[in-house]
Amino acid sequence: MPADFIYLDHQATTPLAPEAREAMLPWLSGPESIGFANPHSMHKAGRAAAAAVEVAREQVAALLPKGGRVIFTSGATEALNQAIRSVPRGAIAYSAIEHSAVVNAALATGAAVQELPVSAQGLVDPDVAIAEGTGLVAVMQVNNEIGTIQPVAALAQRAHDLGALFLCDAVQGAGKIAPPEDADLIAITAHKLYGPKGIGALWVRDGVKIAALIEGGGQEGGLRSGTLSPALCAGFGAAAKLARERMEADFQHLSGLAALARSILARWTVNGSETARWPGNLSLRLDGLNFPRLLMDCRQIAFSAGSACGSGTGAPSRVLTAIGLDAAQARNAIRLGFGRYTTRDEVEIACRALDAAAQAQGV
Repeated sequence: MPADFIYLDHQATTPLAPEAREAMLPWLSGPESIGFANPHSMHKAGRAAAAAVEVAREQVAALLPKGGRVIFTSGATEALNQAIRSVPRGAIAYSAIEHSAVVNAALATGAAVQELPVSAQGLVDPDVAIAEGTGLVAVMQVNNEIGTIQPVAALAQRAHDLGALFLCDAVQGAGKIAPPEDADLIAITAHKLYGPKGIGALWVRDGVKIAALIEGGGQEGGLRSGTLSPALCAGFGAAAKLARERMEADFQHLSGLAALARSILARWTVNGSETARWPGNLSLRLDGLNFPRLLMDCRQIAFSAGSACGSGTGAPSRVLTAIGLDAAQARNAIRLGFGRYTTRDEVEIACRALDAAAQAQGV
């Protein structure tokens, strides 16, 4: 990364951990070795590649609850689609601040849907009314735009009391906080925990039946056809192992960075709960702020207005409007995402530059 560039967009993606890169390299080799082999082949080279995939599966599974299996996918979007399209019956309920991968996949099923409201703190009330006949309840663990941590254990219990399955998008929480133990289905992705892009996983609790999303050669137990990449699997596994080992240290590091940023940007308002949140995500707003101008004036800093998946639409963030902000307030917001390799100096330089640029706008 250039010396004059500060990356504060870790909710969009994280840099590849050196340990993950090293784990991938043997499986990216050319004809001088057998690392390029197809893991679904029965010869020696294929079996070696398959063994690497299974090691990675165990490393990823160690981040998730016991009593389930890991299905590798191309990412969390595919995992969420597979989970949602597998619901055998009933309506689908999801929170008003779910990722578009959940919302659009639910709508595409043609099933009746219910949007569960959130408070001004960006939290779903555990006692929220959920319609009878609901077959699936989907609530994310950590919101990608505002960083709030949902009461997923209580919501999973509500779902089970109704006879519904509970799906948790744990993309922003996997490897960072304890997994949602009571979920039936969990979607995660490697590139949000310092692994490679292009691979994710769906965790399925034992006894829960899901359908194949992709038909073909019957790989992944017939649930996800297609040739797996040993390199991507190995990188995912190494990143998951490292995240599990560093979970507490990373949390403490990010808590310190968040406190530093908050002290410098004290006049900015936090979006969502200030306590029930992941410290690596700081969503802030300042009345009258011109975000496009701020982005241009602070080109040396990578930050965002909200979700990378929804940027460029021109519409106010539906997450921010769901917590009660009007369109103007939603457009006055920025998201700072800190990571494992972010330094205190970077946070101080970036936050002072952002605040100075905002003051230059007269806000």
